[in-house]
Amino acid sequence: MTDQEFNNCVDNYSDGVYRFIVKNIGHEADAQDIVQTAFEKLWINRSKVAPEKIKSYLFTVAYHQMIDHVRKDKKADTTDNFETIKGQYTFQTDNTLKQVLLKAINELNPTQKSLVLLKDYEGYNYQEIGEIMNLSESQVKVYLHRARLILKEKLVHLQKMSA
Repeated sequence: MTDQEFNNCVDNYSDGVYRFIVKNIGHEADAQDIVQTAFEKLWINRSKVAPEKIKSYLFTVAYHQMIDHVRKDKKADTTDNFETIKGQYTFQTDNTLKQVLLKAINELNPTQKSLVLLKDYEGYNYQEIGEIMNLSESQVKVYLHRARLILKEKLVHLQKMSA
C-alpha cells in the first residue's frame, strides 16, 4: 500500500468508522482516538491486508478497540464514585420518532447495538458483519433478528407510554 492509497482509505472510510464507533460509545473524543488507532494499525499492517479487505479490516480493528475501551471504562466506573450516562448519543431534533428509536437502540446490549448499526445504519451485509465481529453469518442473522425483536418491543412499549 502506497502513501496515496492509504490517504484514499482515510478519505473513504474514516467517516463511516467514526460514525459507527461514536454511535456505540457516545463520546466523540474517544471515538476519534479509536478511529485513529484503527488507521495506525492499518498502516503498520499495510503489507498484510488485502486491498479488498481494507474496509472490513478497519471496522474489525475499530470494533475490537471499542470493546477494549468499554471494558476499561466499566472497570474505571466500578472504582470511581461518580455517575455518568454511557452510550447515549442523541440528536438535538424535533423528530421524536428518531429520538425514540435512538433511545431504544441505546438500551440494547453492545453486541446487539453494533449489529443493528452495522446492518441498518452502515449497510453491511451479513458476511461482512460476521468478519468484523468474529461471528458466523448464521449467528449474525440470529442475533440481529433477536435485536430487532427487542427493538420492536421497546418501540411498541414507548409508543404506548407516549400515547
